[in-house]
Formats: sequence, C-alpha cells, structure tokens
Amino acid sequence: MATNKTLLIIEREYMSRVKKKSFIVMTLLGPLIIAVFYGLIIYFSIQGVSGTSDKIAVVNENKTITEKLKSNKNIQYAYVSTPLADMKKSVKNSGYDYILYIPDFPLDKPEGVQILGEKQAGMNLSGRVSDHIEELIRNQKLKASGLQQADLDNLKSSVNISVKKIAETGEEEDSSAGVSTIIAYVSGILMFIFIMLYGIQVMRGVIEEKTSRIIEVMISSVKPFQLMLGKIVGIALVGLTQFLLWIVLTTAISTAVIKVFVSDEDLKQTTMVQNDGGKVTSAAAVKDSPFGDIQKSMANLEVGKIVVVFLFFFFGGYLFYSALYAAIGSAVDNETETQQFMMPVMMPLFLGYALSLSVVTNDPYGSIAFWLSMIPFTSPIAMMVRLPYGVPDWQLALSMAILVVGFIGTVWVASKIYRVGILMYGKKTNFKEMVKWFTYKN
Repeated sequence: MATNKTLLIIEREYMSRVKKKSFIVMTLLGPLIIAVFYGLIIYFSIQGVSGTSDKIAVVNENKTITEKLKSNKNIQYAYVSTPLADMKKSVKNSGYDYILYIPDFPLDKPEGVQILGEKQAGMNLSGRVSDHIEELIRNQKLKASGLQQADLDNLKSSVNISVKKIAETGEEEDSSAGVSTIIAYVSGILMFIFIMLYGIQVMRGVIEEKTSRIIEVMISSVKPFQLMLGKIVGIALVGLTQFLLWIVLTTAISTAVIKVFVSDEDLKQTTMVQNDGGKVTSAAAVKDSPFGDIQKSMANLEVGKIVVVFLFFFFGGYLFYSALYAAIGSAVDNETETQQFMMPVMMPLFLGYALSLSVVTNDPYGSIAFWLSMIPFTSPIAMMVRLPYGVPDWQLALSMAILVVGFIGTVWVASKIYRVGILMYGKKTNFKEMVKWFTYKN
C-alpha cells in the first residue's frame, strides 16, 4: 500500500513536468544550445574575439638586431621611421592599434621594450610579441657565433607525439588526450548542471506545496518520507528522460553534420578493415577530413560504458543532493530564506566541479583525483572527468558503492528534518533548529 502511494507521487511529479512547454522546448533546443555554446568557446579561443589581427607599428632603435619581426594572421608588424614621440601623438589617426618600441640594448640584457596604445594590450598579445622578439635575439646570437640562415632553419624541429595505451593483451591502442579531455570537460559540466538544476527543482517544488498548504491535505493520506521520496524520484526520472532524449537528438544532429561536411568517398575510406591480429578496427584515418582523427580516437573509447556510468552517477549524485535540497525546502517558507542553507550544500559541489576541471584533468591518476572520485559530495563530477582517461574497475565499483551508501544516509537524515519542517509555518529556521528536528522521535 505504501509502495502504491509512493508510485502515485512519482507519477504525479513526472507527468506534471514532462507535459510542460518549457520541458519540451528545452529538450528540443538543449543539444543545439550546448553545441553552439561549446562551438563559440572553441572558435573564440582559436580565432580571438574580434577575429582580426592587431596592427603594430614598430619603432626600432636597436642597432644590434638586424632581422625584422615577421607578421602572421594574428599580428601585422609595420616598421616606421617616425620617432617614438611623434608616433605617440599621432597613434589615434595612424591606423595602428599599438606601437612597439624596441630601444637599443645589448643582446645579453634586453630591457626597455614597450607596447603602447590608446587601449591596454592584453596578456596574450604581449606574450606573443615577447616570444617573437626573443626569437629574433636568439637568431641574432646564433648568427654572431658563425651560423648561416640555412643552419638556423635546420635547428627548428616540430615534434608530433602519438599517444597510445597498452591494453591488457600487450597490444598498443590509439589514444587521444584531446578527445578524452573534451569528453571529461563535457561530462563534468553536464553532471554539475543536471544536479544543480534538478536538485533546485525539488527544493522549489517542496516550497510551493508548503506555501500553498496543499501539503497539509497530502500529509493526511501519505507519510512525509513517502512524499519526499516520490518527489525526488519523480523529478529524477524527468532528468533522465531529458538526458536520454538529448543523446538521441545529439546523435541525429552529429550524423547529419558528418553527412554534410564529409563526402561519401571519405566515408568509404573509414570502412572497417581487419588488421594482422584479426581484430576489426576502423581504417587508419580519413584523408583530408577534419573528423578522421576524432573518429579514430572515439573508436578506442568505451562510449557505452561512459554513458551507463554517467546515468548511474547522475541518478546517485542527484539523489544525494536532492534529499538535502528537499530538507532545505521543508525548513523555509519562501525561496529567499534558502540562501543561508544552500551555501553549505552547494560548496562541495562547486569545489568538486572546480578541482575536477583543473586538477583532475591534468592528473587523472593522482591521489587528489582518487579521493575526489570517492567522496560522495564530489564523486559524481570527479569520476565522470576521470572515466575517459581510464579508471580501474575496482575504483569505479568502490566509488559507486560509497555513493549508494552516501545517498541512503542523506535521504535518511533529510527525512528526519523533512517530517517536522514540512508542517512548520511562520517561524525563522536556523541550523540549530534543524538539528533539534533531526533528534525528534516519531
């Protein structure tokens, strides 16, 4: 009987949300918004926000450096004979963005270089200019030692490192730190957004029912714990539904994009071939295709495992945090009163998010990464960030087990607070008061 009541609450919470226009619109637009969001980040990171190069007038008073700075797509150098003082006065109408002043200095002690302009040069620009001048000084020193230009060109080398993993069979497998990092970032960000979004929905739902006094009618026929559990699970199923629909839509959009940008002939070159060991793998690469390296790297990632683990940690992490959000919602009369209680709950999630996308991506096998992926407060995000790099099965199983124990504990603690707080009205609540509620006997 109790189970039937809980199922009815789950059904009510689920159906009332999936029928909303906002759910339908965000489900359809979500993959497109995410794709555009990350596309813009990547584009602006590579091309720069303005998309244009900086024009720099070079005032060179250095008599030792005879070689000139070379322009590229980001910076256009133009050497001028106008004195620096006159350039400062006319920089506004000169057509240049900045003035680069190179004073006369000995090669062993380069000092006094300046970048001047009406607007302050960014760190990226000053860093690039610094590298270019350092290269000129280095070349000048090498020439002074008797080397010719041909010798200088031969000194420059470009090294492309092929990253491979050794499987349990001893065979080499192609790997890509770039693809693993991208998947780690996307997984971590999605996990953070989902837990925050749906956890707050639980809290708001509890507050709405409490302030409208509907809860008083519901409590007469169902226990507070059943009500809380039904609300939490119902909203979790809404999140899972939306996530699964996003996977389907994203796959469809990706397939369409590949068909548009990759020709049929290129696709034929990715047909499955059999190597010497008899193992079926994808072709070496798609010639002249931007998707070739990505397809090759993705072939060696356990995408199915990543999706399944993501679903588990989403559900587990959501249950862990949403129980705390439900307790907060039951303890207050309006959303403005939640701020003092939300910060202690949100801080571990923010900490796990920040450390996962900085420390864990740089050292996924270190002790910090290990403990972040074990502690229930941070494991949903940290483990998803680590997973694309490869996590031992025993660590994954241990993290899952600890998370299960963790959310059972938080649901139990939250239910103790929820059963009292849900019927409290007009009283300012603090942490001391919530501790008292926890100790009340049934």
